Amino acid sequence: MSVLRRTALAAALAVASAGLSAAVAPPGPAAAALPTAAVALGDSFISGEGAGAYAPVVDVNGVAQGFPGWSAPNSNAYFCHRSPNASLFEADLPGITDRFNLACSGGQPYDIAGASATRTKGRQVAAQLDQLRAVGQTHDIDLVLVGLGSNNSSFTFGSVAEKCANRFIADAWTGWWEFWAYLGGPVEQKPCSDADLATAAQFSAATAETTAAVRQILTTLDQIDADGQHRIVFQDYTNPLPPELAPVYWDEDGRDDTRDKFRALGAERYAAGCPIHRASLAPGQRFSQGLGTLVSSVRNNLAAEFPNADLVYLNVQRAFDGARLCESAGSPANALATPIRLQDGPSGVFVTSLSGYDKLDIQRIANTCGTYFQTCQESWHPSAAGHRVLGRCLTGAAATAARTVSCVRAPDGSVSVG
Repeated sequence: MSVLRRTALAAALAVASAGLSAAVAPPGPAAAALPTAAVALGDSFISGEGAGAYAPVVDVNGVAQGFPGWSAPNSNAYFCHRSPNASLFEADLPGITDRFNLACSGGQPYDIAGASATRTKGRQVAAQLDQLRAVGQTHDIDLVLVGLGSNNSSFTFGSVAEKCANRFIADAWTGWWEFWAYLGGPVEQKPCSDADLATAAQFSAATAETTAAVRQILTTLDQIDADGQHRIVFQDYTNPLPPELAPVYWDEDGRDDTRDKFRALGAERYAAGCPIHRASLAPGQRFSQGLGTLVSSVRNNLAAEFPNADLVYLNVQRAFDGARLCESAGSPANALATPIRLQDGPSGVFVTSLSGYDKLDIQRIANTCGTYFQTCQESWHPSAAGHRVLGRCLTGAAATAARTVSCVRAPDGSVSVG
């Protein structure tokens, strides 16, 4: 008998034997279904920065890091600022058993596949994909919220915000002839332009970088998801500032922000949470729109590559309409974003008024933010109330049949997704 015929006969006998065994053996217990999970990946707008009550975060060595003190290195895992008030936990997600916040404030595309601890200014946490794989071992991942793009190797949200706010404060407290007042030399005092925030070339590079990172997320999910069924929601960004400030914040003590030196107005806008030139607002709005285009492009690029994937773009650029910082009198109490707040040294005490400070005081306070970034990193992020609104946006995106949805806040405060 040839080898081929012997092999065929053995195979037939094996099949028959298996069938007989199946007929006489009692059925075994069915494999228990894994609990379902929703997971958040990305940066500060997803981690819950600004929402408070931050949870301990497991670092790259497997140690849970609680609050380490205001003067600790900003690389500490705790400063990922993962909040139980983040939008992932505020959303109504029927069928989801557990929720995992794996995002990290300051997160960049690099941090998806690479440990943030291995890059400059990264936090001591493992790669977000490694954390995602751990969830996939115990849960059936049904929903992933991704917020990525505002921080990348070309620009970061924090550096953009810091640049424009610092220019306003320097302009408010320092006359053009007082360049000597800052030990490092003259400080830029002009309003921010589009090029100061991000150029077209930088947006292009950031889009490619973000696309590559999210491609790794989709590939990993295809490998680890128990049933292969999961929705990915790509959320973009909400500008904490309005297209125009309320008139009450336009001038103070007879001076507006086009004059040289306007301390009273500087103090007023800082107290209200919006230390910014009015002329910087339009470039800021275009920057936010550019981030929306970036996120939308990433979603569209990957939809073409993964035609069977369930990918939804969630546009939240109008989710804070009417409730941005200094959009109406009474800011910041009536805003959905956190005001810029600094500390005078890593004391844990926020400076809420700059009235009475001279220019060297201002420099010292601003330097605290630079040296101990955790003292100011909540600034200009969604507040706990803002994350509740974003949770309602996510609720709509999780249930929609559309591939692109917009979340809009109406004048009466209601929020719709469509």
